[in-house]
Amino acid sequence: MQNIRASAEASPGTDLKSDSPCQNLLRAGDPQVFAVLMSSEDVVSASAALKGLLAEREAALHSWDCHVHPLERSNALHCIRVMHNFLSPRNERVSGISVITHLFNVSHGSDEGVHPAFVSDVLHILRGTTGEPVLDLQEAPDFATLDGHEGGIVRSDYLDGMAEAMEGWTRRYPSGLLPNVIARRKENRARILEYLSADLDDWNDYAWQMRNVMLSQEVIGDLIELTAEERESISLCMERRIPFGITPYYLSLMDREPSRKWDHAVRAQVIPPLSYVKEVLRSRSDPSSSLDFMMEGQTSPVDLVTRRYPVIAIFKPYNTCAQICVYCQRNWEIEGVLSEDAMAPPEKIDAALDWFEGHPAVTEVLVTGGDPAILANGQLRSMLGRLGSMPHIKRMRFGTRVPVVMPMRIDEGFLGLLAELHDPPRREFALVTHFEHPYEVTPESAAAIRSMRSLGIPAYNQQVFTMENCRRFETVALRSALKEIGVDPYYTFNAKGKEETSEYRVPISRLLQERKEEARLLPGLSRTDEPVFNIPALGKNHLRAWQHHDLISLTPRGERVYEFHPWEKNIAMAPTYVHRDVPIADFLDNLAERGEDPELYRSIWYYF
Repeated sequence: MQNIRASAEASPGTDLKSDSPCQNLLRAGDPQVFAVLMSSEDVVSASAALKGLLAEREAALHSWDCHVHPLERSNALHCIRVMHNFLSPRNERVSGISVITHLFNVSHGSDEGVHPAFVSDVLHILRGTTGEPVLDLQEAPDFATLDGHEGGIVRSDYLDGMAEAMEGWTRRYPSGLLPNVIARRKENRARILEYLSADLDDWNDYAWQMRNVMLSQEVIGDLIELTAEERESISLCMERRIPFGITPYYLSLMDREPSRKWDHAVRAQVIPPLSYVKEVLRSRSDPSSSLDFMMEGQTSPVDLVTRRYPVIAIFKPYNTCAQICVYCQRNWEIEGVLSEDAMAPPEKIDAALDWFEGHPAVTEVLVTGGDPAILANGQLRSMLGRLGSMPHIKRMRFGTRVPVVMPMRIDEGFLGLLAELHDPPRREFALVTHFEHPYEVTPESAAAIRSMRSLGIPAYNQQVFTMENCRRFETVALRSALKEIGVDPYYTFNAKGKEETSEYRVPISRLLQERKEEARLLPGLSRTDEPVFNIPALGKNHLRAWQHHDLISLTPRGERVYEFHPWEKNIAMAPTYVHRDVPIADFLDNLAERGEDPELYRSIWYYF
């Protein structure tokens, strides 16, 4: 703690500027806190004085004559807890950041290295500590004062308004099941087939789809309009061997003109921004850098196997896909789309299967990669058949994106293989896929899912929550479209904190806000997904429960610093993980650039 605060304690107020932008923000935002900081001689006394002020505000919230609305009071107490976390010397040590030092310096006119995003976040939390109305909530009718059907009618009318508002929001995000979208994509398909001198029989053959994966900006640019940045990114990927590729089917989901008004999530899924390409190239040239963000090497007891939990492990026999997702967890391992050396050597596959055979505690296997679904049926039958022959394997989970990028892969031969593996109650086979946006949900993907469901095989979805699907009710629209075609929402992953994917990342508070204010309006069977943060080397953290994480600090850039608790909490002593999040102010600015009104997200500051 001492080294973090040393510079401010050594010479408080020395050579400090006046009327800096951040100082003005702080003065106007909370004059009482500003006065406390200005009257303090150094950081230590400022911390003590601010704790005293917080104690006064907390005492008022617990007093007999407190008449703050219970919901605002609850929020105020949460804000006070967060501010105490920010002032904790222990948290300063863990995070390497002294929030009080930055506040003290800003109050005295020095905002060097401090961004307005920092001051904005602190001010929102401080305002919350006062108990003043900050959530701007609509007053609900007091149904308890009404008798019998009268109360039920008033409540029903009130809920109609909520449902109509949700319907209005979700209509902003068309799915691929709408007639006008289907017609547009038929035109796209015809254009691609003509360009490739092919017919519908070719199109419906997954082998043809794989042979014709689009790799160059010249070919893609002949079929859809590309921006200059998109062309440069694709060219760099090809020149510098950054994995890239788009199936003809998935290309047909993109609109011809490049505005990204409707197909923004589809294009962003596979066409990387320049920032991504440049960061990957920088990381490659930095010997101290590792693109294994999830530290899977530390949880691999044998090649091709990852194990983080007691009764389930991952098996990765095939290390490429029919097309590459930009923010894929494992794309750093992939040589290229459909690369010839992607299949693990027979001796490694045998060793991995031997490992599963020798570990009867593992009763469930997630077969993933890469995308194992693009392997030939014979190869799959050999590997999965051996897994299925092990008496202790009760479930095989198959991770694949083919229902989204190449649904014609789910043909009669593939379905026959799945029917052999799915044999409840002896053994269940389940498919887990990755739809990211309702615009990806199509009649073709619906038919593929329906053919599996007719065999009794369940289908689940894992969505990554990014800038491309995080607008108000955008993920609600996805959940609804998925349920229409028979896919159950399973996980919603907070986008991982990899530097190269910074343009995709969204604050954790937005995912928490989405879960409480939007997903909560859906029926329970439509919101079966769990919001999670996947901790490198440790496993999944369930975000909506505060007992699984703590907000401990705030960087000068406005990044909230979280301490995540491992899944073993209260079971075994295991390490925690410290994570720096996306600044909320930056996120709101990004939304504004995309045409959104940040005011519609104003409660985001109060999700911790």
